Amino acid sequence: MYKQEEIKPYGEQGDKGELVEKMFDNIAPTYDVLNHRLSWDIDKRWRRKAIGQLVQFRPQQMLDIATGTGDFAILAAQMLNPSHLIGADISEGMMDIGRKKVEKAGLGSVVSFMKEDCMNLSFPAESFDAVTAAFGIRNFKDLDNCLRELHRVLRTGGHLSIVELSAPKRFPMSWLFKIYSHTILPLYARLVSKDKGAYRYLISTVEAFPQGETMVGILKKAGFEEVKFKRLTFGICTMYLATK
Repeated sequence: MYKQEEIKPYGEQGDKGELVEKMFDNIAPTYDVLNHRLSWDIDKRWRRKAIGQLVQFRPQQMLDIATGTGDFAILAAQMLNPSHLIGADISEGMMDIGRKKVEKAGLGSVVSFMKEDCMNLSFPAESFDAVTAAFGIRNFKDLDNCLRELHRVLRTGGHLSIVELSAPKRFPMSWLFKIYSHTILPLYARLVSKDKGAYRYLISTVEAFPQGETMVGILKKAGFEEVKFKRLTFGICTMYLATK
């Protein structure tokens, strides 16, 4: 078990998957505003870079896991022009917002949403040319199992593109990140979302989540090949590209 798998929302007892679903349903209405403001909109640039990794492969059938409110799915549909893209998540509250955004963007014929458990996906093996995940895999209650499922539903030669928050390792950014994440972020989150506990959980998982070379090893253990990573914005974010 990885350290972040032991961390549960609100410090409650019970199944982590159910608690994560409850948490995201709670913060869904303010999730986008907080994400963009707390990152000064840099998260939008990170998403574009992660999707840009897939441009040369021209995927047609795509899965966006832990899709949340659909920002990554919508941007992927606009940048990659796939035939079909499924956004999958455990939180209906988040996906309800995503569905409205997809309709507003005129992408209803391309992007659809499904409630899915990443540990037991309903899709047949070799269903997708590409799988994407933005800022969600650190919430998986069993990272190894979920990555094996993502490997299973990818077609041979398909690609997994991940972008995830990470804790900077080098001073002074490591020091600045710690101050920001433990003071300003939870205070602002409490003011906007009225759910300070949820953002304390999210920061705790960022700090505990394996990154860089360690994450490369985890992806290879799940069956992926040609795994590479790149740290972005002084290590606040890391993106990965893996091939089946």
